[in-house]
Amino acid sequence: MTRFSLSVLVAATLALGACRDEPREQPAPPAPTLQGSQFVFPPNHPQLAQLGVATASPAKTLTVELPARLVWNEDRTQRIYPAFAGRVARIATDVGQPVRPGTVLAQLASPDFGVAQADTAKAQVDARLAQKSLARQRELFEAGVIARKDLEQAEADAARSQAEVQRAEARTRLYGAKGGVDQQLALVSGINGVVVERNLTPGQELRPDQMGPGVPPLFVISDPSSLWVLIDARETEAGTLRPGASFELAVPSLPGEKFEGRVFAAADFIDPATRTIKVRGVIANADRKLKAEMLATARVERSIGSGVVIPAQAVSLRGAQHWVMVQVKPGTFEPRDVQLGYQGPKEVLVTRGLEAGEQVVSENLLLLAREYRAALDTAGPQREASGAAPMASQAKAPDAR
Repeated sequence: MTRFSLSVLVAATLALGACRDEPREQPAPPAPTLQGSQFVFPPNHPQLAQLGVATASPAKTLTVELPARLVWNEDRTQRIYPAFAGRVARIATDVGQPVRPGTVLAQLASPDFGVAQADTAKAQVDARLAQKSLARQRELFEAGVIARKDLEQAEADAARSQAEVQRAEARTRLYGAKGGVDQQLALVSGINGVVVERNLTPGQELRPDQMGPGVPPLFVISDPSSLWVLIDARETEAGTLRPGASFELAVPSLPGEKFEGRVFAAADFIDPATRTIKVRGVIANADRKLKAEMLATARVERSIGSGVVIPAQAVSLRGAQHWVMVQVKPGTFEPRDVQLGYQGPKEVLVTRGLEAGEQVVSENLLLLAREYRAALDTAGPQREASGAAPMASQAKAPDAR
């Protein structure tokens, strides 16, 4: 046998083997059919595995999830601004350091504060002079040299000078001055806590008129063992999140951990921009796992009326009408209009159209709705007119949002 004949034989053998090994095409599964208003799949249809169902449960309480944000507890927070213009001479504390009332945070060289100290010193001198003048006037009056009105004028001058001393001393004492004129303004803590923010540098020039809305304070001192929780509540939760109500806080960066908080204030108006009610809660943070400005989710147990609870993704909207796809028996589905009493991001309350124990499609609902619509279109207007599909308007379901 020639080499050419051998090559042809080998090629023919390989081609024959490839043909034998080629898998046979599987027949397409039979399509689901319409039986009245019901959409029926043949047993073991592969599409059934893609349709997840959920059972409607009797309504008792509903877990409401609301966006929240952690901030410093303003009842335990102090923000420090300069009362006088000056230059930063020394920074005594930094972020993370604990402080007590009277702890010096920074020292400013402040000529303006020196003026206030000088005013106090001058007022003290004037008061001493006024007291001496009063003593002389009293002696002269007792000797009959001056009239009573001169004595009364001296008494008034002494009283005014003493009042000026008290005012000037109170002003300088408020900012830590103990006497004398040294132009050293100390920024001190007024509460127990931790320095959580510092916004000044050595040698920085400071002016009180530069401080205002949007300008950060020089220091922020807070007690991080307690934080505020700012919750944006929907209008429907106005009666649930009242002062004294408890809530559970979940933080994405701390998975698996739950924190208990309590509401202590709620606004009496709705924010026109977000259409939410501002609710403020407080939460303990003894181990300091929670940090200010963390985003979180507040969960509240809400008592609801009669009805059944199903997953939110099991409900679709057609125009202004809500509807679900009910599994009346394995492989058999029918669309049904429902009325909702509450809509949450994960669960909804159905008050009409569904009974406890019934099963609804909760996964790939729109896929099933498109199949149902295609079956309606295939059946033609005669089937719809005959009443075999009283819910034929559900054909718009796939277009619903």
